Amino acid sequence: MDLSQAVLLLAAGLAAGLMNAIAGGGSLITFPALLGIGLPSVPANVSNSVAVCPGYFASVYGSRHDLRGQLRRTVLLLPTAVAGAIAGCVLLLITPETAFDKVVPFLVLGATAVLAFQDQLRRVVGHPARISHARQQAMLHSMVALGAVYGGYFGAALGVMFVAGLALVLDETLARVTAVKNLLSATVGLTTVVVFALFGPVNWATVAVLAPATIVGGYLGARLARRLPGRLLKTIIVIFGTGIGIYLLVHAFT
Repeated sequence: MDLSQAVLLLAAGLAAGLMNAIAGGGSLITFPALLGIGLPSVPANVSNSVAVCPGYFASVYGSRHDLRGQLRRTVLLLPTAVAGAIAGCVLLLITPETAFDKVVPFLVLGATAVLAFQDQLRRVVGHPARISHARQQAMLHSMVALGAVYGGYFGAALGVMFVAGLALVLDETLARVTAVKNLLSATVGLTTVVVFALFGPVNWATVAVLAPATIVGGYLGARLARRLPGRLLKTIIVIFGTGIGIYLLVHAFT
C-alpha cells in the first residue's frame, strides 16, 4: 500500500464513520475504496466489516445520552443481534455472492420505504403506544434478527434497516432510535470481527488504516445526529437509503 492509497482509505474511513452514525451506508464508501486499491471482492468485504466496527462503538459513545432509559430493553436484543450476525457471516463464507447481491438492493429499498412511510404503516400495524408488550418484543426481535443477518453478510445500509424497523415499533424520538441502532450495529460489527478474524481473509494492513478514521467519523456523526431535528434526520436517512439501494441495484444487474 502506497501513500496515496493510505490517504484514500483514511478519507473513506472518516466519511464512512460519519455516514454510519447518522444514517448508515458508510460501507458503500469504504468497500469501493478497498476494491480501488486492488483487493478482491471477498477480502475487501471481510476487511471492510472488520474496519468499520470501531466506528460503531464511537457512535455508541457519542449517542450515549440518548440510550439512557432504554438500555435494558436494548441489551435484551443483543443476543438476537449476535445470532443473526453469525448466520450472515456464515452465509457470506459458504454461498456465492452473486445470489445474495441481487436480493440486497431490494432489502435496502424496502427498509427505506418503511421509514419513509412510517406514519401510514403505523396505521396498519398499530401505533407503538397501542401494541401489547409481547407483540412489541416479538416484532423487535424479528426485525433485529433480519437486520443482523444482513449486517453479517454485507452491512451497507445496516443502519437504515435497523432505524426503519425500530422506528416502526418503538414510541421514541428518531434520535433515541438512532442511539439504539448504534448499539445494535456495534454488536453486529463486533460479531463479524470475531468470525472473520478467525475464518475470513482479512487484510489487516487496510484495517489498520481505515479503523482509526471510522472512530473519529463515528463519534462526530453521532454528536451531529443528536442535534438534527427529527424530520430532517429522517429525510437524510431516506435520501441515503434510496441512493444506496439504487446504487446496489444498478451494480447487481450490470
